[in-house]
Amino acid sequence: MTEAQGSFPGRVNGIHHVGMSVPCLDRARAFYVDMLGLKEVGCSAWADSEQMDRLTRLRGTAAKMMFLAAANIYIEMFEYASPAPVPATSERGVNELGFTHLCFDVEDTMAIHATLTAAGIDFHCNPIDSSGVRTVYGRDPFGNVIELQQIVTEGVVQKIPNL
Repeated sequence: MTEAQGSFPGRVNGIHHVGMSVPCLDRARAFYVDMLGLKEVGCSAWADSEQMDRLTRLRGTAAKMMFLAAANIYIEMFEYASPAPVPATSERGVNELGFTHLCFDVEDTMAIHATLTAAGIDFHCNPIDSSGVRTVYGRDPFGNVIELQQIVTEGVVQKIPNL
């Protein structure tokens, strides 16, 4: 541990959740809950909230929110009514700066890939085996890149404890 790390005034316990904006919570629910099997654990909404405006550094915010559980992490999804969302490109490259994809650790990449492909989900390719992982990138209904990852042999990629 470096001196700077030793003087940090707290401890990072892990990643709790990932947040994402979507154009329609109902469509997000159909994909992430109905198809992928995540569990909806809460929802809320707000409008005209000075506190949320401060938190988001936006003005006049109004949104609905859904919280999903996926074994070891949560996903927080927002459908903003105000300010009007800026559409993302459905072909955003994974080389562009910022968060590039959301990876799901799965038990059977091939079976889930086949099910999602049959449902019309766009994948970049068929699953491949690389460095002990069977993996594939695809796009959720909103163009966000998702990865299905099955750890076949632990190596560079390790299984998450308690999964």
